[in-house]
Amino acid sequence: MATPKPVPLFPAYVELKNLRFSDYPDLQAFMDSGASWWMDHWRWGQEFLNYTGRNKSEHTFTRFRNETERFLLWLFLVKSKPMDQLRKADILEYADFCWQPPVTWISLVNCDKFQFNNGYFVFNKAWAPFKLKLPKNSQSDDTVADKKKYRPSQQTLTATFTGIIAFYKYLMNEEYLYGNPAQIAKSDCRHFIRDAQVKEIRRLTDAQWQYVFNVAQDMADEDPVYERTLFIICALKTLFLRISELSERKNWTPIMSHFWQDSDGNWWLKVFGKGRKLRDTTVPPSFIPYLKRYRAYRGLSPLPSVGENHPIVEKVRGQGGMTSRQLTRIVQQVFDRAYDAMRSAEGEDSARKLKEASTHWLRHTGASMEVERGRALKDLSEDLGHSSMATTDTVYVQTENRVRARSGKDREVN
Repeated sequence: MATPKPVPLFPAYVELKNLRFSDYPDLQAFMDSGASWWMDHWRWGQEFLNYTGRNKSEHTFTRFRNETERFLLWLFLVKSKPMDQLRKADILEYADFCWQPPVTWISLVNCDKFQFNNGYFVFNKAWAPFKLKLPKNSQSDDTVADKKKYRPSQQTLTATFTGIIAFYKYLMNEEYLYGNPAQIAKSDCRHFIRDAQVKEIRRLTDAQWQYVFNVAQDMADEDPVYERTLFIICALKTLFLRISELSERKNWTPIMSHFWQDSDGNWWLKVFGKGRKLRDTTVPPSFIPYLKRYRAYRGLSPLPSVGENHPIVEKVRGQGGMTSRQLTRIVQQVFDRAYDAMRSAEGEDSARKLKEASTHWLRHTGASMEVERGRALKDLSEDLGHSSMATTDTVYVQTENRVRARSGKDREVN
């Protein structure tokens, strides 16, 4: 018997807070078609996600919404069993399902869960709870991509358990449930791999970074409209920023007065990072000329002043700061041009990683270069906003691996 096709359960946070089923007739019909406990579970999910939306980041809300939705759909359409009856074996069965879901539960592109039609929100039939991630710059074509080859990464599998465990913990705190089988099932999941691999940081080489920087600088020199592009590239790499930390969000807009100077003349940038934590990142003197030329392009004074509320990166049209998606498009344009330039000059092998690179690679590139420069790990960790030096050490410090690789080059075939 074929597994029923899934449907979306939860819209975005703003819509979910005040959701009325009369505005979602497809969702109402779906919930009415199921067992009596379906609606209780949906309400539990709504409460949990409203709590997450109020108290966590937008990224965390989206991640937990996806995991909660998948889990409830599996309960409704596959397992037919409420949460208070689940045991460890059931959670491990769900992990098996996530490892190889039916192809009808897999999509190739991100799309809206609901569409507005004739005054109502209806299911988007193109939506599915799992996504087959295609290689960057490839075309999403159903005739080419084989959905049967879908396998979640170790990171995705970890996120699945994290989401379910958090859902159970919330329901236990609210006294809806009195156990958390997901917590004890995680250690027995057969799909987890004990990882002793050499960790490769997704970063640009020094040469690749030079091409990216040169392209961005040439663009700005040839046309002042690209001064913003040069500033974004330099800020992400030099100040170790995540793309979200430079973008406007519903509860935070990076403004120019977040650049500030202390009594010793040192410059800092106040950053609103992961976990809703504020940190101050050091701004090196080498970055100041790029800040000044960007501000000159915008008709501002050379350096920011206290109380200045101009967005750090302004929109092309309208007011306010740029979104993560807009910033990503700007960075991608530079990566594409740098790839073409490096491929023409040095060949495909040297340029290949520029084709794979994402905005986050700039943060990794800047941090890795600091490690190689010999900067104190504690100082770098605080600039990165890591909760502990152990995280920085795990992600960036690869001295032992470099020594190991160098010694391995002495081996002979005969």
